Amino acid sequence: MNAATQRVGWSRLPLRAAAFVVLTCATILGVSGWREWAARDAVLRGAETEMANVARSLTQHAEDSLDLLDSGVVGVVSRLEMDGTEPATIAKLRSLLDARRKAMERVHSLAIIDDQGNWLTLPGTIGSTLSDDAFFRYHQLSPKREPYVGRPVKSQLDGEWLITLSRRFNKLDGSFGGAVLATISSRYLSHFYEQFEIGRNSSVALVHGDGLVIARNPSNDKFVGRSVADAPLFRDPSLQRAGGAYHFKSPLDGAERVSFFKRSSRFPLVLLATVDKEELLAPWRAAAISRMLYVLALVMLIAIIGAVLVRQLQRGQRMAAALVEKEAHFRLLAEGSSDMVTRIGLDERLRYVSPSSVRVVGWRPNQLIGTPALAGVHADDLPQVQLLVDAMKRGEKEEVRVTYRNVHRQDSEVWLESTMRVTRKENGNVDGVVAISRDITEQKKLETRLETLAIEDSLTGLANRRRFDERLKEEWARAYRDRSSLALLMIDVDHFKAYNDEYGHPAGDACLRVVATVIAAEMQRAGDLAARYGGEEFAMLLPNTDAAGCARIGERIRRAVREAGVVHSTNRASGCVTASLGGAACRPALERTAGVGSLIEAADQALYAAKEGGRDRLMMSVEVASLLPKASGL
Repeated sequence: MNAATQRVGWSRLPLRAAAFVVLTCATILGVSGWREWAARDAVLRGAETEMANVARSLTQHAEDSLDLLDSGVVGVVSRLEMDGTEPATIAKLRSLLDARRKAMERVHSLAIIDDQGNWLTLPGTIGSTLSDDAFFRYHQLSPKREPYVGRPVKSQLDGEWLITLSRRFNKLDGSFGGAVLATISSRYLSHFYEQFEIGRNSSVALVHGDGLVIARNPSNDKFVGRSVADAPLFRDPSLQRAGGAYHFKSPLDGAERVSFFKRSSRFPLVLLATVDKEELLAPWRAAAISRMLYVLALVMLIAIIGAVLVRQLQRGQRMAAALVEKEAHFRLLAEGSSDMVTRIGLDERLRYVSPSSVRVVGWRPNQLIGTPALAGVHADDLPQVQLLVDAMKRGEKEEVRVTYRNVHRQDSEVWLESTMRVTRKENGNVDGVVAISRDITEQKKLETRLETLAIEDSLTGLANRRRFDERLKEEWARAYRDRSSLALLMIDVDHFKAYNDEYGHPAGDACLRVVATVIAAEMQRAGDLAARYGGEEFAMLLPNTDAAGCARIGERIRRAVREAGVVHSTNRASGCVTASLGGAACRPALERTAGVGSLIEAADQALYAAKEGGRDRLMMSVEVASLLPKASGL
């Protein structure tokens, strides 16, 4: 290179350096802006996940509430089809329905309607007719026997908005005999939703499938009964799926909202959990402004340094020193990340480890460099991670993300999420892998806790209704295959409403925990399951147990509850808390026409017989067989 060519090269250096500085500043601003936007998206995705969990939980609650109503309705329908609608039967059922309504907070009313639409049981409505109501016309015209969930209606008694569930019952000749109706108050649902604190301006709404608001928190009284059928959630074909995230401007209060909707697979219900978008993004916005001001200051600093470099390019030593300083500055920024950055060679040993390794795995970089990269991976997760690394070394994958357990210097193990990407030489050959790892142990613990809450009753620690229903189906199928017996105990705390009224709800909760402890003590085998069935009612599933064994266990539970000595002054018969039990046992292989519901129904009817017989006793279904349908076989 001659002197003239060298001078031309040096003369272009300032322009090239200026372009480099501008490009660097633009890149930093672009990357920072992208990261802030990604952080914003992460906030929205996190809110969507939280709303999804709330929507699924509350949809399950709505389905469980309707199932609870339906369990009572089924029993009444069975009794009506067996005994007819004679005055004596209606009088007895009126007392029974009134007792069930008082025992269950969520039940607003339980009533029987004859084939002309006339009320037979609900006080204050005798003489009025429901012959024009949608649910009555449905049952009158349709021979179907499944429950029907109607549109929300306003009560004729107290003006409250109600969601209705009804079933048809037939006369002895098979013709339409009327309907049994059960309702839940919109106000009860709204009050239940108040316990989900997901934001100052958040909302939870339960909407009927045709767009009519059933319940909402907050401002239930303002919005219940209003139609949102014109909203995209009910009109947009892309939203007519089981559930999903949904960003919209609320037609009810005009707020921009981030939400998740869940459509019930069993009932015409849509649950919408939302949070105010502005409120949600306010913390991110404040933090983003602060961070962007820092980035702008940094960019200005880089610009100033670049200007100085451009003026001093002809001074080689000073230019080199400035470049070294700049490289060190950028290295400081890169190593300031809270995630652990590592570089893995083709021999699967660590070539570089960022300082954040102390926080993530408890080891300093100089203690890790040169060691096998996969040495700390849990033995159960190692094959999966090894396969991914091998695939990247062969060039089959450019980038992967994997979650695994890793040894920590102080703790037994931590959960890590690593994003790995291959690096290549100038000729395109793979020369290693760069991994960015972060600690997600707390996130995993939260996921585990949420999985536990989904199948456990929070008050008693027993299985919840959902878990009981799943296990009942499983054990029924197993008993059917093995041609073994299956038994069920239904347990109800006597006069529990009076106990709550006398001693208060905290004492009532403590009483239920005592009873739950007694029942749980009888789970002697791995297959036994004790569950809180609802309110003060418990259930115990006993695989491979006949009627005699079921009766022995039930009697031990009854005695243990009484001997627990929980004072109950309003229970005049004993002065302490007692329980009534109903038991049933069957062999599913011999009950080809019956299903799991027949076992529940038999145990439930035995429970009612025990309560009608004076409480504090156990009745088996065989003892009340004369009261059951001839074809039940239980």
